[in-house]
Amino acid sequence: MNYLAHLYLSPPQDDAWLGSLLGDFVKGPLGERYRGPVAAAITLHRRLDTFTDAHAAVQRSKSRVSAARRRYAGIMIDVFYDHFLARSWAEFHDEPLDHFTARVYALLERRHAELPQRLQSVAPRMRARDWLGSYARIENVGRALDGIGTRLKRENRLGGSGEELCAQYAGFEADFRAFLPEVRAFAARG
Repeated sequence: MNYLAHLYLSPPQDDAWLGSLLGDFVKGPLGERYRGPVAAAITLHRRLDTFTDAHAAVQRSKSRVSAARRRYAGIMIDVFYDHFLARSWAEFHDEPLDHFTARVYALLERRHAELPQRLQSVAPRMRARDWLGSYARIENVGRALDGIGTRLKRENRLGGSGEELCAQYAGFEADFRAFLPEVRAFAARG
């Protein structure tokens, strides 16, 4: 799962949202730096990632990715699933997507000093380019993956990988729709 899905599955409180985003930026033991709801949300983020990686629908999606990009299938599926969530947001959430994302961006700005260095540098770009809401448009999925690919240490196999979403769109969407209710139930159990 990518940023939008983690936020969607998080309790709708500032500390929980912050922790759900920190899960991608904080590695190793949490120690004394993060406590309470923020630490609980980081832990939930990690548990959701483990659940996601093992889920049969996600495995089906990964198998749809070409052999040349299979090593990066997890990254691709995370972004693909955020696309389906954003595109069909009104089915899954009462608050309009642009209102939801505006609240998240405002939180990142308000609590900027608490963010790890890497997220401090990412947050302004996230807001300026509306990373969370922009996934609703399929062309932005390709752009996002192209951008992620430029940060990889190995050869950029993600360049052009948005085409794979288009090539098997119905299959990826069916996998997402099978997965979402189960990951929601898992997240609700905490």
